[in-house]
Amino acid sequence: MLALQADISAGSDNEAAANMVVSKTIEEFGRIDVLINNAQASASGVTLADHTTEQFDLAVYSGLYAAFYYMKACYPHLKETKGSVINFASGAGLFGNFGQCAYAAAKEGIRGLSRVAATEWGPDGINVNVICPLAWTAQLDNFAKAYPEAFKANVKMPPMGHYGDPETEIGRVCVQLAHPDFKYLSGETLTLEGGMGLRP
Repeated sequence: MLALQADISAGSDNEAAANMVVSKTIEEFGRIDVLINNAQASASGVTLADHTTEQFDLAVYSGLYAAFYYMKACYPHLKETKGSVINFASGAGLFGNFGQCAYAAAKEGIRGLSRVAATEWGPDGINVNVICPLAWTAQLDNFAKAYPEAFKANVKMPPMGHYGDPETEIGRVCVQLAHPDFKYLSGETLTLEGGMGLRP
């Protein structure tokens, strides 16, 4: 296991940070087979009219820019291994959740970026897909406590009767998406929301 800290944020040399992480990963493991972009910070619970530029930047840099820089840095290595990219988006973007304008914008940007990468990198044997999960995490618990109004407006019990487990119900899908059996699946968005992510 290799743990590295490299925040992507406004005013930082973000490309250098991403390149450092990828370089150290190659030094340690020799190859990259899968890239998963799932980190994201945001001021969820703040309405669009009340959002500040700093709050908007927080979501866009930690989400959209991070995915962009890590995808760029990993591309040559994923091309060698014919690897996979799995980017995390959100129902906040799909369904326009209350109080999540910056988060939704960043996540929808990630979906657009992923579709373009699926088109451009398909000939290299790289498949790129998106997951929109609903799982009970420490971050969701913090969201419920910090922004109870937004939590009540957005987070409902799924038809399956429980919130997803990050490891068994989200993580295992990531493992499957990175498996060779799923290489022909690319450019798609999967909603893992226990029956809540219904859309045409």
